[in-house]
Amino acid sequence: MSGHSKWATIKRKKAATDAARGKVFTKIIKEITIAARDGGGDPDGNPRLRLAIQSAKASNMPQDNITRAIKKGTGELEGVKYDEITYEGYAPGGIAMLIESVTDNKNRTVAELRHIISKNNGSLGESGSVGWMFDRKGIVNVEKPGVTEDDLMELILDAGADDLKTEGDFFEVVSSMENFEKVRKAIEDKGYKIESASLQYVAKDLISVDPGKVDEIIRCIEAVEDNDDVQNVYTNADFPDE
Repeated sequence: MSGHSKWATIKRKKAATDAARGKVFTKIIKEITIAARDGGGDPDGNPRLRLAIQSAKASNMPQDNITRAIKKGTGELEGVKYDEITYEGYAPGGIAMLIESVTDNKNRTVAELRHIISKNNGSLGESGSVGWMFDRKGIVNVEKPGVTEDDLMELILDAGADDLKTEGDFFEVVSSMENFEKVRKAIEDKGYKIESASLQYVAKDLISVDPGKVDEIIRCIEAVEDNDDVQNVYTNADFPDE
């Protein structure tokens, strides 16, 4: 999965830029609010909220921001009513995109996404057009220093993980949704440093990207990600190594 490494690198560089622009805080606050709304404000009994809070702290979000977002979700403070919607579409070259959004205006979001994708030579698809190409998986990225691949492999297999991949400066641990929390906790309890942990959509099969199409596809995906209502974009693109 050579291209996966390239995309992971692109995503991390973009995350650093987004953090500088404050966009990461906006996305995490939405996630905390929805997690608290759907599962309650106690992170001990709400795994989704617990993960969102961990992401917030990893991004150095002030505790006051976290608390306010939780209270807006539980109704203790007045807040915006958000809907979670997953859109499906294609980037140039027939590359599938699964787009997770959180919006307070569904009509605005779908119109904006249709315009963005069309402008970048892609197309917004119907519900179900690409969703079947992805599985929901737990992904834990573990920083490499102080960790050997053999030791990590033994640990995660005992905890029920499915796979271990090398992604630049990180090990990527893949698990089922059911075993995700058990795997994450085993890694945490061992003292290994977790860079990120989340549920993601993972493509069942990757599509090799024509080197001449790489920049065009990346521009399309990044333009979609830059929309304020978009939380995550998943793709089945297998980008060639540089």
